Amino acid sequence: MPSQFRMFGRLLAPKPRTIEREALDVELDDGRTIVLQRVRDPRARRLKLSVDERGARLTMPTRCSIAAAERFVDEHRQWLGVQLDRYGIDGVPPLERDLTAELPLRGAMLPLQWQPGRFTRLEADTASAEPALLFTLPDRAGEVAIRRAARDFYEGQARTDVGRWLPRYLPSLPRAPRRVTFKMMSSQWGSLAPDGSMALDLSLVLARPSAFEYVVVHELCHLIHADHSRSFWREVEARCPHWREEREYFHGEGRRLKATLRALCGKTAA
Repeated sequence: MPSQFRMFGRLLAPKPRTIEREALDVELDDGRTIVLQRVRDPRARRLKLSVDERGARLTMPTRCSIAAAERFVDEHRQWLGVQLDRYGIDGVPPLERDLTAELPLRGAMLPLQWQPGRFTRLEADTASAEPALLFTLPDRAGEVAIRRAARDFYEGQARTDVGRWLPRYLPSLPRAPRRVTFKMMSSQWGSLAPDGSMALDLSLVLARPSAFEYVVVHELCHLIHADHSRSFWREVEARCPHWREEREYFHGEGRRLKATLRALCGKTAA
């Protein structure tokens, strides 16, 4: 009988309400127009404005009125502008066919050329005397295909970098990482799972190479010490003496790097 009551309870229980999302144009005090993601979340208990690599976001409870939400945003327009400027998130251009003229890679901006072809792919322009990129795509290629090609290119470049650095550090480690994966991370730059699998933020390939390499060293040292004890940092220091400068680099550039990758690759990089 108790199991039957539980079954009926599940059938009669109200279904959880879904999260509603809407993109709005908001004009700031300085005249700029930004895109604000307005999210109605059943779990929210109060109005909240936030800014991260995805841009500006307003979270509101289910019962909150649109008028109250608009007043809240109006009261915090100046704060929004300051936060967007602080993290360099506002104005990150998306990847647009035949319009985007350069792309970031390893701390630099490389010229980009577009050309028609049978397959959609982004690659290094080997015919160019200077470092440059070439985007080939058929007429039917849409935004999703373009973003996916950009993601594939960046992951290939990131794997090349990691593959070049790993042999330098593996002899001093108890074991090699089980595997290395790349994905978009909201706050972290890397992580090491208990089974030795390493995950790295794909936007690292947009950063200067020394900063990217520091994150790889950081995660590799977790194969020796799983925590952030003094012993752990001694291992990092022995392999990357300039790690403090690289960490400071991420404090200043991290949000912009993550926002740039999201603008270029969108959800296909998730």
